[in-house]
Amino acid sequence: MEFWVYFAAKPLFWLIVTLAVFMFATALNKRSGGTPLLHPVLVAMAIIITFLLLTKTSYETYFEGAQFIHFLLGPATVALAVPLFDHFERIKTMWLVLLVACVTGAVSAIVSVLLVGLLFDLPTGVLLSLAPKSVTSPIAIGIVEKIGGFPSLAAGLVLITGAMGCLLSPLIFKLLGVKDDAVKGFSLGLSAHGFGTAYAFEVSAVAGAFAGLAMGMTGLLTAFLLPVVISLMGLI
Repeated sequence: MEFWVYFAAKPLFWLIVTLAVFMFATALNKRSGGTPLLHPVLVAMAIIITFLLLTKTSYETYFEGAQFIHFLLGPATVALAVPLFDHFERIKTMWLVLLVACVTGAVSAIVSVLLVGLLFDLPTGVLLSLAPKSVTSPIAIGIVEKIGGFPSLAAGLVLITGAMGCLLSPLIFKLLGVKDDAVKGFSLGLSAHGFGTAYAFEVSAVAGAFAGLAMGMTGLLTAFLLPVVISLMGLI
């Protein structure tokens, strides 16, 4: 017991656990044919949460070790500029279509979830936490902190949205006859943020580049449009 208490209190231990679990989850996903049902992030999350509960370890203790990975979220997002540069010539020819699609997608994502929430008479705090569900976690949490929602709830809803986007996208693409990787990637990045972008890179480099572009554009537009939309709907 003393051995466990000693190592569990060390930040490096939880960093190693996080990396090892994610590597296992990635290998499991590859062995299963890359199914979105076993997305590495979801599997790793479930394993780590179970482990923390079984060992009665607090989130604060765990985060002391995992915060380095949390810090890398920012640089990893910026690094998506590399594939964008590789396909910049094609993106230049489509900029207007992409902008219109992104604005339409961002607004519809916000309005649709708020209308459903109002239909079920959800509390205002929950509604405000639901609104930025389609943008990547750091942006969603930042937005929710500013507008008065619950950051932890927003983070969870972002993960669920990403997982559902990856799960449903193959079926939707098939039903709509979508074959262009650029369209697939942009749709995934717009609706399923980081989850969708990672999944898009498994489709092709083109899909990944457009997914990264959509994720960045959606985050930026949502940060500006969301306060306007919720104000017009009388939520703030």
